[in-house]
Amino acid sequence: MGRRRRGTRRTAVYLAAAVVIVALVVFVLLETHGGSSKPVILYVNQGNGVVNGSNFGGMLAFASLHGFNTVFFQVYRAGVLLFTGNELSSFANQSHADGLKLFFALYLTNSSQSLPRGIFGLGEDGISLDVSTLSLGIQESLLADLASCHCETAVTTTDMSSPLRPDLLILETYGAASQQYIRHGAIASVGVFATSSSSDYQSQFQYALSNSDGVMVFDYAGLLKSRY
Repeated sequence: MGRRRRGTRRTAVYLAAAVVIVALVVFVLLETHGGSSKPVILYVNQGNGVVNGSNFGGMLAFASLHGFNTVFFQVYRAGVLLFTGNELSSFANQSHADGLKLFFALYLTNSSQSLPRGIFGLGEDGISLDVSTLSLGIQESLLADLASCHCETAVTTTDMSSPLRPDLLILETYGAASQQYIRHGAIASVGVFATSSSSDYQSQFQYALSNSDGVMVFDYAGLLKSRY
């Protein structure tokens, strides 16, 4: 009887230790990559590589496999709307089916370009303004106008001291030299073009994620080309 009790206790101890180890592994995985509660954003820049109905599903599969939980999908570029409303609704539905948030990214390059309000409310989780080449006054005006989307708002900027207050402020902190600007209260960025190897990319990614409110990776085409 004594041996049986000792064996039972030993088994219980081993099971408890196994549970603790598994919990630690899961915690590390959640904190370091895809399961993070922070935004882990993949930016799809149509200027570097076109993503449309024919390869949108492949992009989503790539995003999920590599631990992203949000996609900034460029749908408006330099005054041109790239997709129809039906296509955008389909993209949003596909993203949600794969457990990913989808922001429509609007790339505006001059003050004559206006927000394509007709695409608001097509199932997107948010709208992202890519407006770093415009003056601060125009950026402020566009962000104010974006309130009509009734969704999450985001701004990507190269101004590390930007006074804008969208729901998500993404600082374009590309390269190790810009890590000094990474801080909580904003989302940091990693540029594949500003990395030298897979290990360098992973190091910059983890630093950005750990020391800010999330991370945005620019961009999908660059990741494919680098094979990171």
